[in-house]
Amino acid sequence: MSVQTEGTDTAGEPAVRKAGAPAPPRGEGGGSAPAARRGAAAPYLLLLPALLATLILLGWPLVKNGMLSFQNLNPRQLIQHLTEWNGGDNYKEVLTGSDFWHVVGRSVVFTAVNVVLIMLVGTLTGLLLARLGRKMRLLLLVGLVLAWAMPVIAATTVYQWLFAQRFGVVNWVLDKLGWHSMADYNWFGSQLSTFAVITLLIVWQSIPFVAINLYAATTTIPRELYEAASLDGAGAWKSFSSVTFPFLRPFLYATTFLEVIWVFKAFPQIFAINEGGPDHLTETLPIYAFVEGVGNQHFGVGAAISFLTIVVLLVITSYYLRMVLKQEEDEL
Repeated sequence: MSVQTEGTDTAGEPAVRKAGAPAPPRGEGGGSAPAARRGAAAPYLLLLPALLATLILLGWPLVKNGMLSFQNLNPRQLIQHLTEWNGGDNYKEVLTGSDFWHVVGRSVVFTAVNVVLIMLVGTLTGLLLARLGRKMRLLLLVGLVLAWAMPVIAATTVYQWLFAQRFGVVNWVLDKLGWHSMADYNWFGSQLSTFAVITLLIVWQSIPFVAINLYAATTTIPRELYEAASLDGAGAWKSFSSVTFPFLRPFLYATTFLEVIWVFKAFPQIFAINEGGPDHLTETLPIYAFVEGVGNQHFGVGAAISFLTIVVLLVITSYYLRMVLKQEEDEL
């Protein structure tokens, strides 16, 4: 039987195979092709349970909501189990009304103000954590974690007590400090003051997430860079702008993106404070969809508003992502 050799293996012995026999298929790493294909498919198989859970828990409700938005669904239809399709009448009713566009503008401004304050105060707090000593840092971290862990409704109730008209701590403190006109001030009686309380609440709840993220990011910055900047005569601001900020930029982009989504869809704080009042002047899109859908029992209209809310949020986030990607391309 004729044989031919094919070089040597790792042990120095000749590798032998029959003459004319095809060489076994090999992958890029030297293994067989089926093994290589299995290795390439492994990440997708691991993601499959999460994808299935997402489709079931999020995809199906989204499909059902989309179907409801094309139906005339009111208490009568619910009781009689009727399905009345009305095409795009719900969307036409919402988009041609002035209320929807007022709420959209209000929601965008509310989101922008909150995100700017959250990122500014959260970033400063994160940088403060990096500067503090071990004991003070631990104390501040415990306070941030406790504020972050507090249930949303519990925190909202506390703020209602703090800003109560007759027995609120805030009015009592302002009265003692000399602002006697604030002794019985109704914080929830006007649009601006109600939004001020809600903004304070949302910013307070969001600062821990931003601060802890940014502090964790600062721990990845090599200390040698600060030493080199110090040797070059850089002051505190120059060290921040040339060393700290470039490292923190990706974290700032990602955190801002998450905060835009979180603030835009904020519901329990606004609804529990004053249910979108006074006179619907503090309704944002999630509150508006709930009031129209569940409150007024126009479920088809509420579904249409919620779907349009998703579209508005996608437009805002896509604009932000486009701006971020453009800045990164300019830097390259």
